[in-house]
Amino acid sequence: MRYFVVRFLQMLFAVWGVATLVFLALQLSGDPMELLAPEDMTEAQVEALRRAYGLDQPLAVQYAIYMKNLARGDLGISWTSGEPALALLASRFPATLALVTVALAIAIVLGLPAGILAAVRADSWIDRGLRFFSVLGISAPTFWLGIMFILIFSVTLGWLPSAGAGSWKNYILPGFTLSFYRIALFLRMIRSTMLDVLSQDYIRTARAKGLAERIVVYKHALRNALIPFVTLVGLQFGHLMAGAVVTEWIFAWPGMNRLALNALFTEDRPVILAFVILTAVIFAVVNFIVDVFYGLIDPRVRYA
Repeated sequence: MRYFVVRFLQMLFAVWGVATLVFLALQLSGDPMELLAPEDMTEAQVEALRRAYGLDQPLAVQYAIYMKNLARGDLGISWTSGEPALALLASRFPATLALVTVALAIAIVLGLPAGILAAVRADSWIDRGLRFFSVLGISAPTFWLGIMFILIFSVTLGWLPSAGAGSWKNYILPGFTLSFYRIALFLRMIRSTMLDVLSQDYIRTARAKGLAERIVVYKHALRNALIPFVTLVGLQFGHLMAGAVVTEWIFAWPGMNRLALNALFTEDRPVILAFVILTAVIFAVVNFIVDVFYGLIDPRVRYA
């Protein structure tokens, strides 16, 4: 119980810190009235608009009001659409979550077995080929990869749609675009960790006892190699939820990253703040879940 309470308080502190830093950064980014107020507005109308949004208050008062609203779950009203910022993000959240889940599933299904195979067949032609692929996967820019996928599979072959989220086919191109880098990353991670574990004394003892290689690899070696892998998967989930901007933009995906990018273009501060706070919460929750999984994967892990 003490561990859970401490982690929960750490999560709250992290979210508060992120919210504060972003609030201050946006305050230093310039006067939003330059974007909100039409050019034909009089000075009196601009001041009235400023008062309506509370921008005429001192910075400390704006911050206090903001934190009070944040505690109530009120993240403000979008300056461009007039809708609650949190409601806008909530409407786009399922699309991003679905895409990220598909991308991570593809990366795990392809990257994990490839990494195990590369470690078991270390220094063979299979290992060298998989390592060469991992270098390509990590080096290929996401925007270039997405454009190439559209050019080949949508424009040239006409097999898959290039935009939108209408059916399961719409998930294939953006899903593989997001997962390509993660497949290579997971492959390299699990290969490196498996090689380290397979060189340990208890693995040699298991083999000396006559255990089948399959049992040695999957029951003894893989379980211990999964600790850093689970950490990496959790971090990548958070990164994708908050960083799939390019992919969502290229494939016109109706996700919250695309909404946040539009909010940056229009300097829609409530939506930007809501997006950053939401992604901070996602990172905190994912890290907490990863910590819990440590104990399930490796019984030697104890919470102090």
